Amino acid sequence: MHLFGIWTLMAALQVVVVGGEAEHSLSSKEGALPCTRGFTQKEYIIEMDQELAKGQAVFNVTKTSGPLPLHSRTETAMLAQCSMVSFMDCSGGKVWFEVGAPSDFRVSERGVVYTLRHLSLEGKGKAVVMVYARDLLSKQEWKTRVHLHMGPQQVQTSDATLTGQVPEILFPWRRTVVRSDGSLRRLKRDWVIPPINVPENSRGQFPEDLVRIRSDRDKNRMLRYSVTGPGADQPPNGIFIINPISGQLSVTKPLDREHISNFHLRAHAVDLNGNQVENPIDIVINVIDQNDNRPEFTHTIFNGSVPEGSKPGSFVMTVTAVDKDDPKTANGMLRYKILSQNPQSPSSNIFTINNKTGDIITVAAGLDREKVTLYTLIIQATDMEGNPTYGLSNTATTIIRITDVNDNPPEFTTDTFFGEVHENRVNVIITNLTVTDKDQPHTQAWSAVYRITAGDPTGRFSIPTDPTTNEGLLTVVKPVDFELTRSFMLTVEAENEVALSRGIHLPRQSTATVSVRILDINESPEFSPSPKSIKLEEGLTARSLLTTFTAQDPDRFMRQTVRYSKMYDPANWLEIDPVNGQISTIAILDRESPYVKNNLYNVTFMASDNGIPPASGTGTLQMYLLDINDNAPHVFPPEVEMCEKPDPNGINITASDPDLTPNAGPFAFELASRPSDVRRNWTLSRINGEYAQLRLRITSLASGIYKVPIMITDSGNLPMSNTSFLRVKVCQCDHHGDCVDMERIIAAGLGTGAIIAILICIIILLVLVLLFIMWMKRRDKERQAKQLLIDPEDDVRDNILKYDEEGGGEEDQDYDLSQLQQPDALESDCVKVGIRRMDERPLHHDHQYPLRSAAPHPGDIGDFIHEGLKAADNDPTAPPYDSLLVFDYEGSGSTAGSLSSLHSSSSCGDQDYDYLGDWGPRFRRLADLYGGGDD
Repeated sequence: MHLFGIWTLMAALQVVVVGGEAEHSLSSKEGALPCTRGFTQKEYIIEMDQELAKGQAVFNVTKTSGPLPLHSRTETAMLAQCSMVSFMDCSGGKVWFEVGAPSDFRVSERGVVYTLRHLSLEGKGKAVVMVYARDLLSKQEWKTRVHLHMGPQQVQTSDATLTGQVPEILFPWRRTVVRSDGSLRRLKRDWVIPPINVPENSRGQFPEDLVRIRSDRDKNRMLRYSVTGPGADQPPNGIFIINPISGQLSVTKPLDREHISNFHLRAHAVDLNGNQVENPIDIVINVIDQNDNRPEFTHTIFNGSVPEGSKPGSFVMTVTAVDKDDPKTANGMLRYKILSQNPQSPSSNIFTINNKTGDIITVAAGLDREKVTLYTLIIQATDMEGNPTYGLSNTATTIIRITDVNDNPPEFTTDTFFGEVHENRVNVIITNLTVTDKDQPHTQAWSAVYRITAGDPTGRFSIPTDPTTNEGLLTVVKPVDFELTRSFMLTVEAENEVALSRGIHLPRQSTATVSVRILDINESPEFSPSPKSIKLEEGLTARSLLTTFTAQDPDRFMRQTVRYSKMYDPANWLEIDPVNGQISTIAILDRESPYVKNNLYNVTFMASDNGIPPASGTGTLQMYLLDINDNAPHVFPPEVEMCEKPDPNGINITASDPDLTPNAGPFAFELASRPSDVRRNWTLSRINGEYAQLRLRITSLASGIYKVPIMITDSGNLPMSNTSFLRVKVCQCDHHGDCVDMERIIAAGLGTGAIIAILICIIILLVLVLLFIMWMKRRDKERQAKQLLIDPEDDVRDNILKYDEEGGGEEDQDYDLSQLQQPDALESDCVKVGIRRMDERPLHHDHQYPLRSAAPHPGDIGDFIHEGLKAADNDPTAPPYDSLLVFDYEGSGSTAGSLSSLHSSSSCGDQDYDYLGDWGPRFRRLADLYGGGDD
């Protein structure tokens, strides 16, 4: 493989190293030269445009820190890839570059040499510029000469258009070096293709040629060229195209460095059959930045703060702007400055800004929040290192707030404050203390703290601060006695929550005097001591004088009378004399009362004066009651259980005595002598002074409840005895010795109250059932009586017409009602002379019904009817369905005689029917019909 060369165009500038020095510096073999500090060449030749605008970059002065290999220096001289002047700095010290024509050119901090005014080479053809390098420490100086030549024709600002020809890239790319005799020699050695530089926003004609790619094997065969990669066949597609025959690489539209800063393409060479004839080579295309973006601040409005009274040089805040252009070039290098300050008080230049970092600091004193609370600054950021002519600018607003410090102490609005308060009042505001403070409200530098410095040695007053108004609230916190002190003169000092700034002291106005007047009120009488304690024995009888309990009226300047009364006496044992306060008993004192707790009994009395308005106070009398032997002991527990055959058969018992020792135990236990079977069945043995054991004398005892009388005597002075009954429940027991009788089982499941409730419910249910049965029977009897005795005013003949009756046919409608009469039992004359009713049925003598005897007495009418019913039921010829209806029917023309003949015994003509009136209301109508005389 052979190595050729590559040519690149740099924005209308090209550097060519003058020959003689280059040839002399190369040796016959490759290698690194020893490092020599200074410019790499004594003279440089740079081709440039005929016209140079103001601020246009001409070339770069760069600094390297080590020696270049021999071949690299040769290639730099031959290929001239960039318009730069190189300085070798072996020690890496600080070197300052200057231009010999300071009125025409200037070197920036990054080594860019640009014009200070418009320059033209027309008519001259060339110009010479001296470049100096100076070590700031050693003061050593170096210089080189740069020849500016006007090119043969004006070239475009693109690497793609060199004067006279388009650069070529051969497969494989070959490195060119210079022999010692000045001739060129190509080495077959792999090398990295230098990048192609293309300026952004180009206004040339598109497509614009960049470079030609070809292989030295195209002499004997036809080849096809292509490029791949982003910008060619990958998104964004179509930016770069290549002529497949000539290998001409072109760009189709303007490039934008802020969008894509470089492209990585790969070039390919194949024959007509598609066979690869060369290895692909990488091509890097760098987009050269242009100043096409203005600086942009990160915020439209910046907010900062600085304490008032800050010294010059105090840091305030930092503003930041960004530029999308290349920050490595002047296009992206920003400089800041303050355009305006509002307000301009106390001066117009209170603040300054670091033009590189954007830090804002104070440069003058006099910041006072009470005069100016905030400042507004207009900040400008300009690129091209702040060049006002060629740089692009933008502005932002900065608001600087002056924060408060405690440089103003609180001052009272008056020298003396006045207030008054009634005696014995606490937590009452007497007066409000007002102050003024110029610091920012509701801050620690504004909030006041009040302190009493004199006039209150006992601490009866305090001054909390109202957080809203900042006023001091003078408050009385301890009772004040008018009889002791009638006024107070307080000295009050006001401070802030934070200390004052250095050098500021409290003025006289921060101290004030407060005059407090005490007002007299009617005070309550006071018992002394309260509570008052006395000690006495219980059992004290009524009308016994105990003590005198009086109260004193603290109002010494008022003539008042005190009266006493009782407020609280739960057992109602005492009374107090309303005038002199003597306390006496009205009942017997009992230490064992439920109102006595731990031998103490408390009674509360009230003392009232006759002031306006009246006042009253209370006092407590505390009585300590001493015990006496006034309670007899009782057996405890009162009820025990025992098995029928106990094993062991002993039960331990003790005594209960409300009295205290020595009026209680030890106790003496003894079985009562009666009844006689007690000592026959039981025995009682003493265990100690508190317990005794009850045992059976016999081996077993039947189940049941036994009451064992036990006499117990206490040990008091004048001992007291009492016979109490121990209830012993004897029951059947299991193998554990526990009762298993049914009563215990039931009691274990249900309580006594529940069992009683269940029994009551059962009894009530049974009573309700019995009452219901009795009511049903009574109802049936009344229904039957109503059917038999119907009101005569009703048409009884209609009652037989029941529409829901299903009889035995037409034959059933022919009823024989002759059985209502008993013609055979009547005398013949009675039949003849008896009263005949018009609605009676004629008498039939050939009836087939069985005969029934006449009723012996009208009182047996019920028996008579039932006998007739029985006869009808037993009659085989009677209708089976309507047997009961024959007694209800009385139709016209009935063969039955009049009812007046039912109870006639001998004579019917003079029969007296007045007795029907005695039969009750049901027979009243019948008595009216037959016993009414003429009616």
